[in-house]
Amino acid sequence: MFGKKGSVMSGFSDNIMETVIGKDTKFVGNIEANGTIRVDGLVEGEIVTKGELIVGESGKVKAKVKAKGAIIAGTINGNAEIINKLELASTGKIYGDIKTTTLIIGEGAVFRGACEMQHSNEEQIKQKNTTEASAKS
Repeated sequence: MFGKKGSVMSGFSDNIMETVIGKDTKFVGNIEANGTIRVDGLVEGEIVTKGELIVGESGKVKAKVKAKGAIIAGTINGNAEIINKLELASTGKIYGDIKTTTLIIGEGAVFRGACEMQHSNEEQIKQKNTTEASAKS
């Protein structure tokens, strides 16, 4: 499923997988990274990355999550703030509130929580400039 052309993983194929939590691994604590994190095991705590988060089908995250982008094929129990695109695969489950710019939910996926759609950084800058220009007029 992951890493094959046309698969869920293909959106992040240019990124190097820096951190991998294996299927039989349990990690309790906070993870802070600059690159892509893949979770196939269990993570409890908090995940913050400037890169992408990938939760494989066997992955379970019981944590607050903040990432540039995310593909969820496993389960997240906790709130997630994804700056760019959040993709919830057909096997994915999110139980918690999410904030993101782009949301893709596959058929059969489960999402229970509130969703706040945010403007991209470019749109925020344009809106701010328009508001400031109007105020000066």
